[in-house]
Amino acid sequence: MRGYFGIGAEGISKPMNLGALMRTAHAFGASFVFSVDAESKIRQAYKSDTSKSAEHVPYYAWDSVEEMALPQGCRLVGIELTEDAVELPRFRHPQAAAYVLGREKGDLTARMLDRCHHVVKIPTKFCINVSLAGALVMYDRVISLGGYGPRPLMPGGPEG
Repeated sequence: MRGYFGIGAEGISKPMNLGALMRTAHAFGASFVFSVDAESKIRQAYKSDTSKSAEHVPYYAWDSVEEMALPQGCRLVGIELTEDAVELPRFRHPQAAAYVLGREKGDLTARMLDRCHHVVKIPTKFCINVSLAGALVMYDRVISLGGYGPRPLMPGGPEG
């Protein structure tokens, strides 16, 4: 797969959620993980990150949206349930992207949404856990950009 991606969350407050997001990002081959305006207790995220992703994937902790320093050409993609957001199955992922998820008990801030190049929503009836949302976005990226051919017409795997 060409390109790269990073994933993170704004205002995340639960260390276990960030740890799970970090572990999943490591498993899906993320180039970096980040947080923006995270609560101070987030430094305990390593407790749920059993893959020790910080030894393999850089983690950036920015205090504000204005401090975010993404690589040149990297497109910021907000994951949020807004009226005008593109549904994830209809979204073409940028080759170089950073995906940002909202806090556990709230939305992405207006400042963050203003900074996003794209806003995408997962087609669910209501909000889901932040680490699960991140896993779905990364899975969709791998499926759509990973060089997999079309799925078979009939149930099951490809004919051998």
